[in-house]
Amino acid sequence: MRIGKLENSELESLILNKFRRIRPESLTVPRVGEDCAALDFDGDLVVMSMDPITSAGDKSLGLLSVHVNCNDAVCMGAEPVGLLVTLLLPPDYPTDSIGRIADDLSAAAQVAHVDILGGHTEFTDAVTRPITCTSVIARMSKNRKLPGLQAGDDLVMTKTAALEGTAILATEHIEELSHLAPDLLKEATGYFSSLSVVPEGTVALRQGVHAMHDVTEGGVLGAAWEICYASGLGLILDKEAVPVTKATRQIAQAAGIDPLRLLGSGSLLIGCSQGKAMVEALRQKGIPAAVIGRVAETGFVFTDGTVIDPPREDALYDAFAR
Repeated sequence: MRIGKLENSELESLILNKFRRIRPESLTVPRVGEDCAALDFDGDLVVMSMDPITSAGDKSLGLLSVHVNCNDAVCMGAEPVGLLVTLLLPPDYPTDSIGRIADDLSAAAQVAHVDILGGHTEFTDAVTRPITCTSVIARMSKNRKLPGLQAGDDLVMTKTAALEGTAILATEHIEELSHLAPDLLKEATGYFSSLSVVPEGTVALRQGVHAMHDVTEGGVLGAAWEICYASGLGLILDKEAVPVTKATRQIAQAAGIDPLRLLGSGSLLIGCSQGKAMVEALRQKGIPAAVIGRVAETGFVFTDGTVIDPPREDALYDAFAR
């Protein structure tokens, strides 16, 4: 039984390699490491992306549905405008809880400054818990296209590793984490308020950026691998430079998950020529950041020479079961 995403090799051979661009309006084709599509309608570009939220409880479902998708658009240099949300509910799901999910969607949309444009809601026995599949529609100037990574670029990371995964584990596995300090768990659940990368994406665009990628499934290591792979380049990553909070380390250890592979929305990877200047610009806006690596011509390695494996998902589904 398999749960989670396809391996990248499977994704390419079974799905992505079968699609060809036949419309002149389409500026992109699906690729590993690319989260958005772009269309040219003889004006500003229309940028779109879609993501499901399957690993969160209903307390964070609306918030994640908004921020995860808006983050994808920002990483392409686009401004999110609106969202279409499909909500699938198990047959026995209480109707009063549906309103709370809608309230969370509305509140998160106001924070992200986007509209909920429509969608679909239904009960189905195909799911055992509520899930969403959300599409973001964004706009981007034709002159804003990011140039792509270059060998020698610095790789900057904002905030800390595994914000989303830490918050979900602290919320959904209270009993398993009861041995940890209450203040630490409170801090962990508070990470839900830090999942948007729109602010740092805006700073990066003004400062001068070659490429951006938000950290999601596969954690920091998976995102770092993907952003370099998408540009046909390699990576040298300093594992010790990756910021990880005490709360994340202890919760990830209890769950049996590598914090650098844990779900990490809220952190943005930025490829740029002047990493120290980017870090300083971000810090001036109150956004913690650090240079964690350098883009290489080939190869994916840590600074000690050991190989960085391709992205894999340390799923939350079997947390604490190892």
